[in-house]
Amino acid sequence: MIGAIVGAIIIGIIIGALARLILPGRQNISIGLTIIVGIVAALIGSLIASVLGVANTRGIDWTEHLIQLLLAIVGVYAVTRAKSRSQ
Repeated sequence: MIGAIVGAIIIGIIIGALARLILPGRQNISIGLTIIVGIVAALIGSLIASVLGVANTRGIDWTEHLIQLLLAIVGVYAVTRAKSRSQ
């Protein structure tokens, strides 16, 4: 359980940063907020992959990471849009 949470945090940091790099243009949000979005996307992505039965494969689970990355991209985009509207 603790290992899964630590893993989600590490993966979350990476996919949050990747989501920012993949999205075109400038995202006017802090790196801390990007990391939080990445961590949430990693946790939700792992849950979705488990429900779909594509998680827990041997080696690197590319399908699970792709789901997490797509969720992080959507999350960073949504937070960026929400923040730009509030200013």
